[in-house]
Amino acid sequence: MGYRGQRRRVNCWWILLLCFEEGILAQLRYSVPEEVQVGSTVGNVAKDLGLDTSTLTDRRFRLVSGPNHALFQLNQNNGVLYVGEIMDREEICDGIKVCSINLKIVVEGPLEIHYVSVEITDVNDHSPTFPESEQRLEIAEHTPPGTRFQIHAARDPDVGTQSVRLYKLNQNDFFETDVRDSEGDKIPFLVLKKPLDREQKAEHNLTLTATDGGSPAKSGSLNITITVLDVNDNRPVFSKDTYSVSLDENAPIGTLVIQLNATDLDEGLNSAIEYTFGKTQKKKVQETFELDSVSGEIRVKGKVDFEDTEIYRLDLQASDKGQLPWTAESRVVIKIKDVNDNQPDIEVTSLSNVVPEDSKPGTVISLISVTDRDSGVNGKVICKISNNVPFDLTPSIEENMYSLVTKGRLDRETVSDYDITITATDCGEPPLSSAKTLRVQVSDVNDNKPVFSQNPYELYLVENNTPGASIFSVTAADNDLNENAAITYHIVRGDGLQGDKTSFLNVNSENGKISALKSFDFEKLKKFKFHVVASDSGTPSLSSNVTVNVFILDQNDNAPVILYPVSSNGSAEGVEEIPRNVNAGHLVTKVRAYDADIGYNGWLLFSLQEVTDHSLFGLDRYTGQIRTLRSFTETDEAEHKLLILVKDNGNVSLSATATVIVKVVEPKEAFAASDVKSSTKADEDNNVTFYLMITVGSVSALFLVSIIVLISMQCSKSTDYTSKYLPEPNYDGTLCHSIQYRSGDKRYMLVGPRMSIGSTIVPGSHANTLMLPDRRGTSGEVSLCFDFDLMHSLLTHKELTLSS
Repeated sequence: MGYRGQRRRVNCWWILLLCFEEGILAQLRYSVPEEVQVGSTVGNVAKDLGLDTSTLTDRRFRLVSGPNHALFQLNQNNGVLYVGEIMDREEICDGIKVCSINLKIVVEGPLEIHYVSVEITDVNDHSPTFPESEQRLEIAEHTPPGTRFQIHAARDPDVGTQSVRLYKLNQNDFFETDVRDSEGDKIPFLVLKKPLDREQKAEHNLTLTATDGGSPAKSGSLNITITVLDVNDNRPVFSKDTYSVSLDENAPIGTLVIQLNATDLDEGLNSAIEYTFGKTQKKKVQETFELDSVSGEIRVKGKVDFEDTEIYRLDLQASDKGQLPWTAESRVVIKIKDVNDNQPDIEVTSLSNVVPEDSKPGTVISLISVTDRDSGVNGKVICKISNNVPFDLTPSIEENMYSLVTKGRLDRETVSDYDITITATDCGEPPLSSAKTLRVQVSDVNDNKPVFSQNPYELYLVENNTPGASIFSVTAADNDLNENAAITYHIVRGDGLQGDKTSFLNVNSENGKISALKSFDFEKLKKFKFHVVASDSGTPSLSSNVTVNVFILDQNDNAPVILYPVSSNGSAEGVEEIPRNVNAGHLVTKVRAYDADIGYNGWLLFSLQEVTDHSLFGLDRYTGQIRTLRSFTETDEAEHKLLILVKDNGNVSLSATATVIVKVVEPKEAFAASDVKSSTKADEDNNVTFYLMITVGSVSALFLVSIIVLISMQCSKSTDYTSKYLPEPNYDGTLCHSIQYRSGDKRYMLVGPRMSIGSTIVPGSHANTLMLPDRRGTSGEVSLCFDFDLMHSLLTHKELTLSS
């Protein structure tokens, strides 16, 4: 900063010049002081390189990016290198003596690369500083002259002559400075010139000044405080040569016996007193009393017993903490006063610490003996037992002898063991007491039977279970112990006849896991129940049983079965003939199928997989009806093959396929075939018509009655309403599908096809089927299933026959 008003000096040297075919390599060196103003000229690079300044712009005269390149800028008009930022040498090159910044300059046409080195020179912009503003030293008064003491060194970030050059101490009679050079650093030392005397002057205050070699010079200072340490020249003195004190026996540990007092005229450590026992002190004294080495307090450390020792004599010492300590001696005499200090002693002789829970009152458990070392009233003892236990103390003929006996009924399951506290108290003043705890365990007897976690159990088992695999587990608990609580399980077997389902079940006798030896089929068995018995291993053995209600759940294990069409060899194939002149919407045929499963597993959907002409035929996905979509033309083929896929709605769908061959015949052929059929089956058709009329009338009347009955039963149902799907026990494999529910004690069954949301009931579907409520005894069911679709097909067939 001090160079800003002065004329700046710039040095330039040509170092190296190499000529190549494609470029010229040259190196220049400049120097510039730190902290010069931005824009200050470093040197004219173009002039020093001998370049024509008028061609610098065209030849793209420029600096190449590199470390610290932002510190300098290059003027392309005149080739001058100038300062781009304020530079702090200590920040850029901290700890480096020569701070050089290397720059690369490029000029094209022809290509030339020049290297420029700029040295940033140091200016005296920092003052010497010490790490602390004050330093404290402690020096003993007997320290010999010439002793050296290292003190803090100052630091100056500047280098060379600008760094610390001189240390100076203020005028005094006892100290001077000595400076040692170590690898360019100057380390100051404080040297004692003559002995110190604490009694004359206990503290010395000095000022050390560090000066650098700059012009003008800068400096920093350090305050040094020297404390003169004392020499140990006085002996400790006790306030008494012999101390005497009285102490009650059985004094609590920590009780203060006496506090010693010794003084020393010195200062600091030379006057700090430390108390200790004499070297010849008996070990028993040190086990009974403790001495605080700092405060001189003597306190009770162990048991103080008058019957053991009546008087204690303690030899003590007091020493200062000087380098050559002085010592003084004294004695303390402690007299013990006798009190009622012996507690009663309880001795227990156990006949047995285990008593059966069925023991009778008065059973003797233990013998109790109580003694007291004191005599007279202090030796007389009164015993008592803890409350709320079914035990009691009965005195014996001999004095201070007792028996511990039972006084009530024991129950191990309620309390398995007792902690009986026996307290003995003497009649001294103050009275002393002692207590002893006796643990009595109650042994187990088999008085609890196993209890199941719930009764009854409900098991919902999916059909087609794996034979031999575990299907359920029952658990029972017994509050007894060991073999009385060891539980085994077994199933109550029936008569072994065909209706006995327990013959197909097995239970693990140890853990209660139940396994099925066969696979159950929902279509054959909906539910059953059995009984499991849990028995313990006690003598005599106790047992309990539980009922397990098993409900078999349906699984999609039955594929759809095609009822129509069916060929003579049993395959699902059929041939249908229709006239060529039929209109759109003509019923060709209907594919019929059923599924032995229930619910979604038995809900069948029809789809057309393959067809010769998609524009001719359509398939109802719910009813399986195949109808024409348009009229036939002369170009349509005479035979069409339709492949129908029937699948259920189980999680894993099962399916079957049917093939229908539709043959298109001329109307005359169709009528001729119809006349033949009419002549051969005229009587049969008349009978069918008669039966159909009777059926239609009966169904209509019965349908109205069924609706009335259902409405009346719905209105009279109880408030205790539970709705759940029930398994269908008498499912006979018809095309009807049923949903059952229960309302109170009444049971209902609705039969019809499963329809998606938004579907409608169409003629020919199973939605017109109705199931009436059960009237067959208390638990049986009567299902009246009417298939209006079948009736509609018969009527349609009759109409076609009559029209032909």
